[in-house]
Amino acid sequence: MATLAIRGGRILRSDMTVTEADVLVDREAGDIVELGAELAGDDELDADGDLVMPGLVNAHTHVAMTLLRGHADDKSLDAWLREDIWPVEAALEPEDIEAGAALGVLEMIRSGTTTFADMYFEIDRTADVVERAGMRAMLGHGAISAGKDGAAARADIEESVAMARQLDGAADGRISTAVMPHSLTTVTPELLELAAAEAHDAGVPVHYHANETLDEVEPIVEERGQRPVEWARDLGLCTESDFFAHGVHLDDREIDLLARTGTGVVHCPASNMKLASGMAPVQRLLDSGVPVGLGTDGAASNNDLDLFDELRDAAMLGKLAAGDASAVAAPDAVSMATAGGADVLGLNAGRIEAGARADLAVIDLDAPHLTPEHDLVSHLAYAARGSDVRHTVCDGEVLMRDREVLTLDEAAVMERAAARADGLLERAGV
Repeated sequence: MATLAIRGGRILRSDMTVTEADVLVDREAGDIVELGAELAGDDELDADGDLVMPGLVNAHTHVAMTLLRGHADDKSLDAWLREDIWPVEAALEPEDIEAGAALGVLEMIRSGTTTFADMYFEIDRTADVVERAGMRAMLGHGAISAGKDGAAARADIEESVAMARQLDGAADGRISTAVMPHSLTTVTPELLELAAAEAHDAGVPVHYHANETLDEVEPIVEERGQRPVEWARDLGLCTESDFFAHGVHLDDREIDLLARTGTGVVHCPASNMKLASGMAPVQRLLDSGVPVGLGTDGAASNNDLDLFDELRDAAMLGKLAAGDASAVAAPDAVSMATAGGADVLGLNAGRIEAGARADLAVIDLDAPHLTPEHDLVSHLAYAARGSDVRHTVCDGEVLMRDREVLTLDEAAVMERAAARADGLLERAGV
């Protein structure tokens, strides 16, 4: 057994306590073997004075949209999509998506994210990046009916199903998949129902956007006489394995339904604020037992993929939404970004314990903004930054050591992404 020992640090346990311990990892199996004192491995990471925490889980993003970072800002969701994003995406080439995905993956490794769930196009290119970079990901082709004839819309759903079947288990098992119809309002009811049936037949989840804005909720209520989540349940989209992004505008009946079915919700506070979509009822979701993860959304509506930023936003916005300073407390926010996200994605990760996946981030605490150390969980929620990450480990392999990414050429990734972004906007006539 080839082993990796992370030595000399303190670890964040599942109950949000911090204790001194080394972590021993089986590099071949990709699992945590043991926690204890003076553990030795074939390879070692120095964590002296540091905090070892579970790798962050970005449970909803569109990673290749790094190429559109800063391209279109300060608009509502519908106008932003129709006027700025979709016209440019129509000019995307597979090489653009690979370059954008590499840039996003690089950014996430540098800021301690080890797993992400991605909805986009040409996902075989993103899968190639994930394999090279050593990360863990749930990938799905985002299918849209809007603006397409019946045959083209059905073909898009069929591609989402085909890619989910084809890529599930790729990258030595680090890639899982889902069928990903874009949303309840951009895909026809018949194709949403087909997506659910095909996904569950293939044994993979369905992931989609729901209840993000009132403009998405009100038409469904008016046309169907049901709340969106109730309608999604009737279409087969609300099982224990399924999950959706945003959930900003949920009523009590919908929250109860989610709790009963075990359907997960991914909270994206920065995107929700930037697009003025609203404030999700996160504390009510947590109180009801709904599985809740945390996501950055894409870098075009955030505008970064640093999940520590999202942690702080989630805690702060959760208090405003509830009108209660005790809502979405620091341990809850940290849990959403680690174990919560892993649970939503159905992964045995997000916790530092024997048998869990060895996905870890080591935080350098030697910084003015992390001094004094009254409460390290509080620091993770309110003070830490992605730039504080010293080492990143995924599946037992070291992806970043002492802030040097080992699996990607940083300069080459950034240079290529910048060039592809310029070419993309030129082709789109922007």
